[in-house]
Amino acid sequence: MTIDLFAVRSLLFLPASNPRAIDKARRAGADLVILDLEDAVKPEDKEAARAAAVAALAEPWPMPVAIRVNGLASDLIEADLAAVAASAADFVVLPRAESAEAIQAVWQTVQRGVLAMVETAAGVLAAAEIAREVAGLIAGTNDLAADLRLPPDAGRAPLQMALQTIVLAGRAAGIAVFDGVFNGLGDPDGFLAEADEGRRLGFDGKSLIHPEQIALCHAAYAPAESEIARARRLVDAATGGAERFEDRMIERMHVEAAKRLLARAAGG
Repeated sequence: MTIDLFAVRSLLFLPASNPRAIDKARRAGADLVILDLEDAVKPEDKEAARAAAVAALAEPWPMPVAIRVNGLASDLIEADLAAVAASAADFVVLPRAESAEAIQAVWQTVQRGVLAMVETAAGVLAAAEIAREVAGLIAGTNDLAADLRLPPDAGRAPLQMALQTIVLAGRAAGIAVFDGVFNGLGDPDGFLAEADEGRRLGFDGKSLIHPEQIALCHAAYAPAESEIARARRLVDAATGGAERFEDRMIERMHVEAAKRLLARAAGG
């Protein structure tokens, strides 16, 4: 099955050690589910989580599913990658990606698409080379803020350069890029504000930590009715080359952007 990551808006992370969360995720409606073996799982539960992820993927899912492994420096990585290779996972998610060579080594083991998490200063600086080796990039905003030694109340303003660098790397490589998580639960307004900012930065979708964020994410990444209407008018009016449309100059790139917007609206 070919998976169009550009159509993915929501990436729901959940601990592979939690069978109740896995059961809920099957019905939650996320565009992509990520069974986590890393941060969300206690050290004593790592082995059980690995087995649970493989078992969960032996059953059918209505959406693509990935497994996030532990980091390459971990003594768990060999067993994690072997489990991914033996599973029906569509992708492997590699945390703290920092080099193209690391991606190549992971791919050789699992033989499936890699989603690389860019969540360190070194990863941001290597984002362009990483992007050429992966199926998509995920901004790991929590780890990145910690790696940059930002104060807890710094917000996202100090991350703007890093986030835009990740988007630039993805666009240059022609792959999808996804924003990091919003940590607040029970704060729909805060989530929507951050998701809207991510969309304006150019991200294709957002990482989520709770099923309640899925509908909010889809709403934030859905084109507004006014955008859809304008895109339709633009496509209908375009005749090729540079021309005037509603008091603005447009050319081929604007038509292509409008068609992408309409395709996303139709797919959502």
